Amino acid sequence: MSKTKGRVTLPSETGFLEETKEIAARWGADAIRDSDGTKLSHELKQLDARIYTTYFVSRGHNEFAKEHMEECQQLYLMSKRVTAAEEQLDIDFMDGYFDQQVQPDYVHDPAVWWEVMDRTADEPVSVSCWRVEQEKNLVHIEKAEPFHEYTVSFLVYAVWDPTQMYNHITNHWGDKPHEIPFDVRKPASGRFAKEYLVQWLKENPDTDVVRFTTFFYHFTLVFNSRAKEKYVDWFGYGATVSPEALEEFAAEYGYRLRPEDIVDNGYYNTTFRVPTKRYRDYMDFIQRFVTGKAAELVKLVHEAGREAMMFLGDNWIGTEPYGKYFPSIGLDAVVGSVGDGTTLRLISDIKGVRYTEGRFLPYFFPDTFYEGNDPVPEAVNNWLCARRAIMRSPLDRIGYGGYLSLPYKFPKFIDYIETVTDEFRRIYDNIAQSRPYSGLKVGILNCWGHLRAWQPYMVAHALWYKQAYSYYGILESLSGAAADVVFLNFDDIRDTGIPEDLDVLINAGDAGTAFSGGDEWLDEKLVTAVRRWVWEGGGFVGVGEPSAVHHGGRYFQLADVLGVDKELGFSLSTDKYFETEQPGHFIRKDRKTAFDFGESMKNVYALSEDTEIVEYSGHDVHISAHAYGRGRGVYLAGLPYSAENTRLLMRSLYYAAHKEDRFEVWYADNPFCEVHAYPDAGKYAVLNNSREPQITAVYDGEGKNFQMELAPAEICWKPMIFRPASCGDT
Repeated sequence: MSKTKGRVTLPSETGFLEETKEIAARWGADAIRDSDGTKLSHELKQLDARIYTTYFVSRGHNEFAKEHMEECQQLYLMSKRVTAAEEQLDIDFMDGYFDQQVQPDYVHDPAVWWEVMDRTADEPVSVSCWRVEQEKNLVHIEKAEPFHEYTVSFLVYAVWDPTQMYNHITNHWGDKPHEIPFDVRKPASGRFAKEYLVQWLKENPDTDVVRFTTFFYHFTLVFNSRAKEKYVDWFGYGATVSPEALEEFAAEYGYRLRPEDIVDNGYYNTTFRVPTKRYRDYMDFIQRFVTGKAAELVKLVHEAGREAMMFLGDNWIGTEPYGKYFPSIGLDAVVGSVGDGTTLRLISDIKGVRYTEGRFLPYFFPDTFYEGNDPVPEAVNNWLCARRAIMRSPLDRIGYGGYLSLPYKFPKFIDYIETVTDEFRRIYDNIAQSRPYSGLKVGILNCWGHLRAWQPYMVAHALWYKQAYSYYGILESLSGAAADVVFLNFDDIRDTGIPEDLDVLINAGDAGTAFSGGDEWLDEKLVTAVRRWVWEGGGFVGVGEPSAVHHGGRYFQLADVLGVDKELGFSLSTDKYFETEQPGHFIRKDRKTAFDFGESMKNVYALSEDTEIVEYSGHDVHISAHAYGRGRGVYLAGLPYSAENTRLLMRSLYYAAHKEDRFEVWYADNPFCEVHAYPDAGKYAVLNNSREPQITAVYDGEGKNFQMELAPAEICWKPMIFRPASCGDT
């Protein structure tokens, strides 16, 4: 039986009443929810718990959708690239797409709304030179340039919601109907969305919290002809497109978008792309529409005396919880899936709602809960990563989703989650909304800034990327570190300068991406502003290819700040003599294992003897520091997330900020342990973030230290009084 109760949401399902009561008691759950594929019986809704009911605005209403197929949601897709061998060329534009998910739009004239591109010449093909054969889904091109590549950008109707499709396939739902998504921008769909909600609220009097999943437009998720993921962009606005939307956009902005503005060479304006002004305009246009329509639905929920909660996922596009329009929706809460510390901060840092909730992993689906598998390790890893971030910015609630009958067959899992829920409540009560101690204020500089705070990658199918990509490693490290973090875009610096209270600015990522900045660094006003700020005492940390764009004989435009640049092959004739490491450097002082730079960066070299080389191997500089006026620049070749790399990053930040003397304040010398202090609450906590026992020296706010032994994954709370006491104080 749980020692405490509250702040936990439990999924359930019809026919599982007694078991639900048992687990709710053990986990201290005070709310019960349904999930995609489950329903709550009348008996479950009568339990002493708040009832969350999942509500789909634009899917799950097939009776309506089938009567209005012309109002299905739409996307622009790009065909495969086909090389012409002669002047006649046929392109099967649906080749590689799943025809149960998307179907070509022949309602709207392809000659008006589609585009054939000569990719070699990078220009559209005249409409007079191509035609569509609808029966075969072919585009015939006349007068093609031999050995040029061609593509077709074409409109489709989305006839199967991609999340329901994934769940359908994963759970073997057989002949369960495919849910058809419709577009609330269209007249009948817009009316239906409001009228149905009014009636639904009357028919569901036991619902306390309407859990919108989410509102209108799904992130871009397109499947291939084998029903596997073909293209996934958690930030993608692809499903917001329609002829009506494009006409309204043109009327408001005074110019028309082309299909290419959406298709974007087949990149579909992925979050890694430096966004164009046209795409930024389109995003803003969609955000205003979505938040306005969502506010209308939330108002109906409030008028019915219920709470409105948004699930941050599935159909979240246009809500942008860090955008300027989000507060106008009027939501009571946001709930999202917690995969690690970064995604937890993404949810917990959201403003404009009364409370936040995290749905933890694993999800209760048969792809995890099957005979012979042990789901506990995934749960442990998920909790330990999230717990670091909770110590900095706690959620108000946690929960799980899926079929409760599945984990019920795994007693050890039930036992473990009981400890998690108790520990979460203990953390929440101890922190008491107090502000944690921070030794630094750190700014992250990229093209997205605050709009995409704590949102580094979200590529569901690319685990390798999460493991190797430096930008993710930085954010995951910072999600639970004793630092205040803000997110800036390049316009912020151009318009208002670098905040005066900032200690360090970070720029990281691959050259040409939105995270490094690409051509933004060609702006002399921007480069000058950053240089001046560092010269006057600021710190700059660059990771991977910071400020990278080839211009003026430099690749890193801030090479003078960093003291290093990258060889592109143009200066091979110039000798590079500086290779000597500085032993015992502050940045690497307590490193006991080999450095891990992930995919790392090759051909980076020191510019002069003034560059402090911290790590040099394979003829490359991987870590360096450089004095620049009263400030410093620090370079790291890569930073995949790990406990050791978190320590490396923090040492780099403190060194760049000239705050080495403040490093061992509320500090644990073992990198697998961390100290979080709460001056307002008069408490601090020592965490073991690993699944092994750890011994660490713990430093208090005055630099005094004592040894402590911590059990696997232990968290130890202490009053803010220096004393080498045993753990157990709460």
